[in-house]
Amino acid sequence: MAELIGRGERSFSFEFFPPKDEAGEEQLWRAISALEPYRPTFVSVTYGAGGSTRDTTVRVTSRIARETSMTPMAHLTCVGHTREEIEAILDTYTEAGIRHIMALRGDPSGGPRAEWEATPGGFTYASELVELVHSRGDFRIGVAAFPEGHPSAASLDHDADVLVAKAEAGAEFAVTQMFFRASDYFGLVERVRDRGVDLPILPGIMPILNLSAIRRQGELIGADVPVEIVERISKYDGDKAAVRAEGIAVAAELCEELLDGGAPGLHFYTLNFSKATLEIFAALNITV
Repeated sequence: MAELIGRGERSFSFEFFPPKDEAGEEQLWRAISALEPYRPTFVSVTYGAGGSTRDTTVRVTSRIARETSMTPMAHLTCVGHTREEIEAILDTYTEAGIRHIMALRGDPSGGPRAEWEATPGGFTYASELVELVHSRGDFRIGVAAFPEGHPSAASLDHDADVLVAKAEAGAEFAVTQMFFRASDYFGLVERVRDRGVDLPILPGIMPILNLSAIRRQGELIGADVPVEIVERISKYDGDKAAVRAEGIAVAAELCEELLDGGAPGLHFYTLNFSKATLEIFAALNITV
C-alpha cells in the first residue's frame, strides 16, 4: 500500500467473508473469479463474530494465495485468542505465503456494542495486536478506522487518537467501516493529519441494496444513514429493482466524491457477490 500510494496510484480492494456451506463457497469463488481481472491491490477475508470462523478464514485466505493472482489479506482479531494462539495463526499464514494482515480488536460475540472482555492471556487493544504482528517483521498491516467513531469511543478525537496509536504501533494503512457521507470520511482524515500522521485511509463502501438491513447494521456499528438518502431510496419502496438501482447510484456518487476529494482508493464490502461492485465500477468508468 505504501509503495502504491507513493507512486500516486489508487487502490481498489474487495472484502469477502468465510462461507457457511458448500453453496456459499461456490458463490464466493464465483465472485472472486469475476473480480480478479480488476487486479485489486488486495482482497481481505473476515473473521466471524467472536472469532468464530477462524479455521475457515485461514483456509479461504490460503486458497486465494495458492490459486489466484490476487494478494490476500487475512483478518486477525484479539477475540477469543491468547498471545500464543495468535502467534500460531501467524505461523500458519507465513507457511501459506500470506504476508498481509488486517489486525483488529474485533467484536465480542454479543456484537459491537457488547461490553468488551479481553481473553486471559490475550490483548485488550488492537494496537497491541498490531505491535505483535509488526514485531515479526514479515507482515504488512492494515487496521480499521471509523469515520463516525467507534461505538465505544468517548469522542471523535479519542477515536482518532486510537487510530494514531495503531499507526505508531506499525500499521501501514487503514480501512474504514461503511459510511454514507463523504464529509465524515474527510473529517476523520483531517483529525489524523492534525496529529501529524499521514496514514493512508481507504474508505469502505457498502452499497445500499436493502435499506432496512443497512439501517439495522448501521445502528449496531454506529453508522448513520442520512435522512436525504433514506428519502431518496424510500421513494422506490416495494420495487426491489428500483431500490437496488438507486442504492448503486448513491454509492457511485459517494465514490466519485471521495476520489475527487483525494481518497487513496476504495475498499468494497462485497458480501461475497460481485454484481454490485461491478455496477459501481461501470458507473465510475473503471475497466479491466
